[in-house]
Amino acid sequence: MNTTALAAALQLLLAATFFVIPTVAWIRGGASQDAAEAEISRQGHAPSVLAQHGIAFREKPWELALALTIGVVLTVLGALNLAANPTGRLLSWIVEPLVLLGVGFITAGQVFATAYTRAAFARSADSALHTIDAAALIAAANAPFPAWLRPVVLTRFALATAGSALVLLLLWL
Repeated sequence: MNTTALAAALQLLLAATFFVIPTVAWIRGGASQDAAEAEISRQGHAPSVLAQHGIAFREKPWELALALTIGVVLTVLGALNLAANPTGRLLSWIVEPLVLLGVGFITAGQVFATAYTRAAFARSADSALHTIDAAALIAAANAPFPAWLRPVVLTRFALATAGSALVLLLLWL
């Protein structure tokens, strides 16, 4: 397999995660939100505390549209690169650094959700947040999702970060 084909394969694998993860989040996000609110209530807080601090587990329509659009863009790039179209290489040089930084940052929040949530609660001026068990909250929110979703999220993180850097390296060679 040549380097461009390998780069295209990495782009297509990453694209697939942008179809799978948001679709599952769209379907199961309501149950996730309900589970998180039930956990917050169990911990003695009003469920509205989540919304007050911008914590939501339900996928918004624009988030779904953005993720699917990223998936389409990566699919097109992968197809262009597989076809050895020079436009694919050029556009990949523009898009992949954005994926590395933007998607890498966002997916880091998903991969390290418990640590990020715990740290955000600890920094908050709202002392009520200091008493929330972030690990229990995130575990409750994740419970409605299929068990195979977590490995896909980890795969997307790896492909968006190391994979994007590798795509750039492969296209450079």
